[in-house]
Amino acid sequence: MSEYTEEEQRIVAYLSEAVAGGERYFRAKNIAEAIGLSAKQVGSRLPRLAEKSEDVDIEKWGRARSTTWRISPS
Repeated sequence: MSEYTEEEQRIVAYLSEAVAGGERYFRAKNIAEAIGLSAKQVGSRLPRLAEKSEDVDIEKWGRARSTTWRISPS
């Protein structure tokens, strides 16, 4: 995880733990609330993490009022 920024490490760690617990769909604001970042901070990092994360697979899933992200174990 050394190639991640501190915020990215927190996001990936949270997503890895949540996926291990059975969750699959997330919104940036919910992730942000859980780890103490803003929704904007999380939302701007998720597309980059989708490309470089080997810990979890991150896929943009749907867009209603806000983007939903589908997360699955790698």
